[in-house]
Amino acid sequence: MTWKQRMQKWLGHEGLDVNTKQQLQLLSEDEQLAEDAFYQDLVFGTGGMRGEIGPGTNRMNVYTVRKASKGIADYIESFGEAAMKRGVAIAFDSRRMSPEFAEEAARTFAAAGIRAYVYESARTTPQLSFTVRELNAFMGIVITASHNPPEYNGYKVYGEDGAQLDLEAADQVIGFVSRVEDELAIENDEYDSSLLEILGEQLDRAYIDQVLTVQETSVEPISVVFTPLHGASGATVRRVFDEAGYSGVNYVKEQMAPDGEFPTVESPNPEESSAFDLARKYGEEQTADLLIAIDPDGDRVGAAVWTGTQYELLTGNQTGGILLEYLLGQKKAKGELPEDGRIFKTIVTSGFGEAVARSYGVESEDVLTGFKFIGEKLRENDAQHEFTFLFGYEESYGYLIRDFARDKDAVQATLLLVEAAAFYKKQGKNLYGVLNELYERHGFYRELLVSVTKKGIEGAREITQLLDGLRTAPPQSIAGIAVKKIEDYDSRTRTLVDMGTSEAIVLPQSNVLKYFLSDGSWVCVRPSGTEPKVKYYFGVKAATQQESDEKLELLKESFLDIVANR
Repeated sequence: MTWKQRMQKWLGHEGLDVNTKQQLQLLSEDEQLAEDAFYQDLVFGTGGMRGEIGPGTNRMNVYTVRKASKGIADYIESFGEAAMKRGVAIAFDSRRMSPEFAEEAARTFAAAGIRAYVYESARTTPQLSFTVRELNAFMGIVITASHNPPEYNGYKVYGEDGAQLDLEAADQVIGFVSRVEDELAIENDEYDSSLLEILGEQLDRAYIDQVLTVQETSVEPISVVFTPLHGASGATVRRVFDEAGYSGVNYVKEQMAPDGEFPTVESPNPEESSAFDLARKYGEEQTADLLIAIDPDGDRVGAAVWTGTQYELLTGNQTGGILLEYLLGQKKAKGELPEDGRIFKTIVTSGFGEAVARSYGVESEDVLTGFKFIGEKLRENDAQHEFTFLFGYEESYGYLIRDFARDKDAVQATLLLVEAAAFYKKQGKNLYGVLNELYERHGFYRELLVSVTKKGIEGAREITQLLDGLRTAPPQSIAGIAVKKIEDYDSRTRTLVDMGTSEAIVLPQSNVLKYFLSDGSWVCVRPSGTEPKVKYYFGVKAATQQESDEKLELLKESFLDIVANR
């Protein structure tokens, strides 16, 4: 069926709601936009689906949400009545249509005879992860598009362990969803109302009690500015701070209420300096020690530290290194550092945290990009008990300290970060000073991410051609430095260039290439799993900050030139 036939099918559907029909009629006036809305089904991948809100098979709307939910319902039904009774826990963030999409999902599950637990209002992704485990639900869903622009929403899927689905389960779910042929034919008006249960304070209380166990030592005075960037975490973080005993927290009042339009920020992304504009004004008024911003669904956190003259925004790698130094240092001081302790990081995350962990005798293990792979390690350990989990993180501002949640948890990380800042302040230090001490001790690590947007059909084709080209003719050197090793996670092969040999990579398959240079620098290329982007990661280490900065810039320029001239 062509995209035009698909659109005509929607326009001719008797049950199509009036609002969608009106949007479709407007859409039909722009052939390029209409084609993009209907040329394919919205991709349901290993983590779920994400896309622009609007009419069409390639958009987030009530019909595509019903289709995904029907496919998941069929998957759950294949496990029998016990799985159906355990049901699905559902949360949603502050985005446009998030409550409506959550309701559509819940009703679709109930219409299929599956119990659905739905939060009464916006909650964070990590709280949903906790909730799946707390309720012994068979699966979990969060309606969110993380830090994407307001026109996006998404549908993230979790397994019974509270982690995002592993690759095997995800493939099975994708198969069930793909077999749902007609999203317009799914009815969810008739269902047993006893199968729907609204969640609220009882689960909030249980989650907050667990968050408070993250604390390592007594509360010390600290001045903090906090913003949830119009997202779902505001009320939860306020309660955590109050119950932990932090009185010096100033909240950015303009951004505390959930609002999917994100009216006061260019982008609700704590990785970007502009997201801190209002928090910075609050902080400067009182010379606050620390600014903290959490993204809309509450799983990623960014921090800016007062250096004495300005606020310095920490990278995700830097925050991870600082949190590890504080956490492991506290546990060692208390005699609580286990011999079998282990931390996890992704393959595009800096070696900085690994160096910090090594200094405490703690093992570090790499996983593929995506927190679900850390969750997978935790699930395996539930059965095998091979290690004691101490910390998991990724460079994109995601951290997990205690594994009562199985996804990155900005609420946990915020509490520990504030505690660390207060602890070091008592010693006459700020977090930026601690960071530089760590660099002096372990080397000056520097990292950079460059994301290039490639939208639509042509963009997807360009990304495929780029990766194929790099595999066919890999660079022999970058910035004049020889490529020593190439890891191709698609073929799961590690090529030792200087030795002319290769070996297997014991990690799942993924469309990722990583180049290791003879001086210890590295470059990684991968398509984004959630956005129409190709991402380039760069990492270096040097003896001084200046040398490290210069090396990083040369590496970036050289590799981007290589890509542009292919």
